[in-house]
Amino acid sequence: MAHDAAAASPLYPEPSHTMTAKECRDDLGTDKKFFIKSRFAVCSGASFTQEWVQNNRPVGASTFGFLAIGTIAKGSRTMNVHYRYIQMEATGETGVATFMITPDVTIPQKWPAAAKTRQGGSVPAGQTFAYLKAQTEPGFQHNLTVDPGQGDKPADTVFAVYQPTLKMRFGGGWKMSGALSGKPYFLAPRWDAASYLVPRAGGAVFSYVVAMPFSTKTGSPERLAAQRIKDAYNTPSATKPANTSKNIPGRTADRPLTRLYAKRRRDANRNEAIKVCKKNWGVNYAQGGKQCDEFPFSATYEGAAQAMTKYDPHDKAPKNNFPARPIPKEDNGAGGRITAWTSTSSTASSTAPTTATSSRFPDATTPPVPAPAGTGRCHAGQNCSR
Repeated sequence: MAHDAAAASPLYPEPSHTMTAKECRDDLGTDKKFFIKSRFAVCSGASFTQEWVQNNRPVGASTFGFLAIGTIAKGSRTMNVHYRYIQMEATGETGVATFMITPDVTIPQKWPAAAKTRQGGSVPAGQTFAYLKAQTEPGFQHNLTVDPGQGDKPADTVFAVYQPTLKMRFGGGWKMSGALSGKPYFLAPRWDAASYLVPRAGGAVFSYVVAMPFSTKTGSPERLAAQRIKDAYNTPSATKPANTSKNIPGRTADRPLTRLYAKRRRDANRNEAIKVCKKNWGVNYAQGGKQCDEFPFSATYEGAAQAMTKYDPHDKAPKNNFPARPIPKEDNGAGGRITAWTSTSSTASSTAPTTATSSRFPDATTPPVPAPAGTGRCHAGQNCSR
């Protein structure tokens, strides 16, 4: 993808940095425990049901939901978490007047372990169900910040696991069946301060891969660039350069593309792609306002130059494992929003927009983060502390 096109085209639209409790609740629904709105706005949640018993028979029930909504402002190193208690209901005779709900937050893991965090906001002591239900918007705020200069090289990267928990207890002579503890799915913030970015203080993001659209639909400005990616995955042997074993990475999370910042190697990727365009479409391939478009992008380590001896001295990289072809400058420029975005976003924000083939752009230093799965509901008799 041409550098001049990428530089001249607008950047990919800014992802959302906010989320409302309603958005979180609606997207979690009844069967999910995690919702990713963007790299800067995620939420987890759980619901809890209690059955109240007197004289060995059930006489009432109560239920509530607990949301942890994580957001990061643009350019900020602070993760803000807005906690909300929702859908607090009680029917029949219950002990909710003495039913205590106590939240807590821990940071069970950090990479590197020596990195220090700063916490703000206020995690309250235990409050009764009845007291919380009487509030208009029951909840609280908490935040987590990591200062630059504590991370792994080269981008000063720090990763953390942020774990909310709830503990519950009842009194007043009541008996109750239901979970007495629970852990909504953890949040996974990370920070960097890559030296080549502005501001140098870097920023924060959540460690989840988020697909961004790069469309082949008629009318999409990047349609031909997107079609080239689609062809690379669906009919790789039909693309140039010839290679019957062509197998392009980036389609699945286990074979990611890795963002490259070194200008010389980016230029080498471009030059190797241009050689293919000249060889197959002639030295005048650019006539009529065309540019040589390649995939994987020149801004990745998996680009066209990966098999050159200087970058692959042990001869392990696959050769000719990329497609290139001339496309109109306007289409390449629209697609160039991606390489422009990967050049100006922080290392922590390296997931790039792609076609429906869902190419991924995590950085090589990313520790594995389990994909959220399963339900977030805790019913009577279920162990929700796992």
